[in-house]
Amino acid sequence: MIDGLDPIIHVPKRLAAMAVLANAPSVSFRFLKDHLQISESDLSKQMSALEAAGYVSPTKVGRGRGGSTTYRMTHAGQKAYDQHCAALLALIRGTPTSAGDPE
Repeated sequence: MIDGLDPIIHVPKRLAAMAVLANAPSVSFRFLKDHLQISESDLSKQMSALEAAGYVSPTKVGRGRGGSTTYRMTHAGQKAYDQHCAALLALIRGTPTSAGDPE
């Protein structure tokens, strides 16, 4: 019954970041940090994992203290997020996912 859960997205902080990104065209690093109430280093680690999976795309402007980074969800990220959410709902409802019958 856990078919479809994405181990990259399933981490709570990453799932929360993906939920924010699913509802906005792009989001700043600062907004995510404040909204998720996590440290800069923790957010950087989580977003790097999502970027490595191809789920988010960063845009960096400037360098150092004056620089800023924004993120947007990629097409692959949107698809993975949608599948993950569907799998979570199926798990909560106790219904089989489209990936197969429950064991």
